[in-house]
Amino acid sequence: MLIINAKIYTMDSEIIENGFIHIKDTKINKVGQMKHLNVKDDNIIDIKNKSVYPGFIDAHTHIGIFENGLGFEGNDGNEYTDPSTPNLRAIDAVNPMDKCFEEAISSGVTTVITGPGSANPIGGQLIAMKTYGNCVDDMIIKSPVAIKFAFGENPKVVYNEKNQTPMTRMATAAIIREQLNKAKRYNEDKKKAKKSPGDYDLPEYDEKSEALLPLINKKISAHIHAHRADDIFTAIRIAKEFDIDYVIVHGTDSHNIVDKLKNEDAKVLSGPILLDRSKPELINLTTKTPGILSRAGLETAIITDHPETPIQYLLLCAAIAIRDGMDEYESLKAITINPARICKIEDRVGSITKGKDADLVIYDGSPFDIMKKPCFVICEGKIINKDM
Repeated sequence: MLIINAKIYTMDSEIIENGFIHIKDTKINKVGQMKHLNVKDDNIIDIKNKSVYPGFIDAHTHIGIFENGLGFEGNDGNEYTDPSTPNLRAIDAVNPMDKCFEEAISSGVTTVITGPGSANPIGGQLIAMKTYGNCVDDMIIKSPVAIKFAFGENPKVVYNEKNQTPMTRMATAAIIREQLNKAKRYNEDKKKAKKSPGDYDLPEYDEKSEALLPLINKKISAHIHAHRADDIFTAIRIAKEFDIDYVIVHGTDSHNIVDKLKNEDAKVLSGPILLDRSKPELINLTTKTPGILSRAGLETAIITDHPETPIQYLLLCAAIAIRDGMDEYESLKAITINPARICKIEDRVGSITKGKDADLVIYDGSPFDIMKKPCFVICEGKIINKDM
């Protein structure tokens, strides 16, 4: 496929005012200015100066796990029987037939991070996946992409009702520390046994510790649910204590502690901002937060937390952030290249770059105009949605 006469928002280099994109199979083969066009293709799409963006990314959702229109039968997001479940895998829970995937792709959201909710201090393994397909194994970008942790109100409420630990913030932190210490020791014991098999035996297999090894070895990050400022600081304290990479998810109070977050070079998945203050932790909720973080120089992404805010309104959330102070281009980065980098999947998605997946969204006008919808949505080189 050869797309010509396009205004291309590459997101990792300059905007190309009049350019072309050549797609070969599922990948972007070449990008450049029209005057440098030197490739041929039988399938040419002249979009006549419309704008092309990378497929949009929602970096924190529960799509396919808290399913559309279902109660308990479709609720696979939390295992309430154990507060520490790092061994749970989102890939085993996602239903790609959930109608919300169709709504995601039709709105230009081609990549999502999805996984467990925030009932447990350690909830399980998140995945990065495409929103188009019918088998989750074929839709995966990275599995696992992160481990889900949760601080604050949610674990307290869930386990208080069960009259068991953790009923306090102290207990939540203690459970996380205990599990990370076990995984750290397990990792060290495995390394000793591998280096000196005659002197050390392999430790007895531990499914929970095994699941945390990619985190301990810095191959993936912890995505940490934290709204209140004190919970954010506890998350950072523990992450530094165990030398693990981390991302703050939600960060509702983060606009009030932006200087300290800047000092920590923290990364924040900000949102959802399009909801009510449904619990005490959300008392300081404001639509200004993404803009405040961005202006401070923090790497920030905008998220829906689907189904808290339905995923098809990701662009609306970004538009509201612009209305309330966020630079428009920074808002665009917050749903493309920023979440790709934060989630360490920028080798596949997030920008229009040679070698990356051919995920593209074409608009006639601004994607932040609520009256507009995509003219084309392309996922891995295939036209999924066409309205032109």
